[in-house]
Amino acid sequence: MGKKAVHFGGGNIGRGFVGEFLHESGYEVVFVDVMDSIIDALKNTPSYNVTEISTEGEHTKTVSGYRAINSKHNLDDVVKEIATADVVTCAVGPNILKFIASPIAKGIDARTESKPIAVIACENAIGATDTLHGFIKDNTDASRLESLPSRAQFANSAIDRIVPTQAPDAGLNVKIEKFYEWVVEKTPFASVGHPKIDAIHWVDNLEPYIERKLFTVNTGHATAAYYGYNAGKKTIAESLNDVTIRGRVSEALVETSALIVAKHGISEAEQKEYVNKIVTRISNPYLEDVVERVGRDPLRKLSRKERFIGPAAQLAERGLKVDALLGAIEQALKFQDVPTVDESFELTKILKENSPADATTKLTGLEKDHPLFDRVAERVAKVQTTTK
Repeated sequence: MGKKAVHFGGGNIGRGFVGEFLHESGYEVVFVDVMDSIIDALKNTPSYNVTEISTEGEHTKTVSGYRAINSKHNLDDVVKEIATADVVTCAVGPNILKFIASPIAKGIDARTESKPIAVIACENAIGATDTLHGFIKDNTDASRLESLPSRAQFANSAIDRIVPTQAPDAGLNVKIEKFYEWVVEKTPFASVGHPKIDAIHWVDNLEPYIERKLFTVNTGHATAAYYGYNAGKKTIAESLNDVTIRGRVSEALVETSALIVAKHGISEAEQKEYVNKIVTRISNPYLEDVVERVGRDPLRKLSRKERFIGPAAQLAERGLKVDALLGAIEQALKFQDVPTVDESFELTKILKENSPADATTKLTGLEKDHPLFDRVAERVAKVQTTTK
């Protein structure tokens, strides 16, 4: 019997990143989603193309041999697939993990396989698999918790691949950046061996990779998006062609680099090279990445462990400079009432209905006695005054 992976999330990352690499490693991929249009398209289309974009041109790969299940209508089938799978992955967004935990828990509980299933959440969030693991335990009978490790092993991951805005007629086909990084901790699999997935870089300590990626790629990308949006730019490439915006992004990444070097022992030269590579990547005009797409989910991006507050809080605790990050936070706070971004309306509501201190608490999760709190509250007050 061949290898099987169940993947939650049939979106662009699911098809163009996780699904592609699972397929290339010989897995039959079973896509699970609640979107009728995606599942119906996957069921009715025997293959789709993943086109990798780089400055050297485009290269297209074909993904086939997959199946698809609508978990909204066929939940029992999802449970049965997990019960006999080798791997379960997801790319659904951090806020959706709690909803997919129940079927995963049921599938794990029904397993009779001799080797535990590998569970890897592929989300842009620190400790996403730990979060999913917690929800799965909440959905597992207490009498079965002690034996859970014999049925499933959970490993955190860091993913990095830019998926730009897709053409409206693309269908299942995905255009995606050629560069990628998929790093997964191997320690949870010490006794059973990790699954064979060629694209994964297995490491003992994931935190340096997660924070370097989140506080460089995601901080830089979002900084360019928010400055660009507020300056009337259309794409990230256009934003970074603006010398002022490019300077703001560089300043923010100087600050996050100071944290990465101090905390993780990465040399200044290595981090500088990494930053230069990232800025070059996100400046790629062939990606045609619009600022609204990169800036979406502003509430999540402003939260406690995310790309702005996460590094700024740790820098403030160390007494290091955070001025450029505060500038980026201010720009993110201005990302209000964007027609295609639901969270931008919620951001407006929070800023209108709360005092600067209360809004800071709700948006960032910072403690009021934290050394960063008052400085963020000042930016919140400034934006509240200028957007009334």
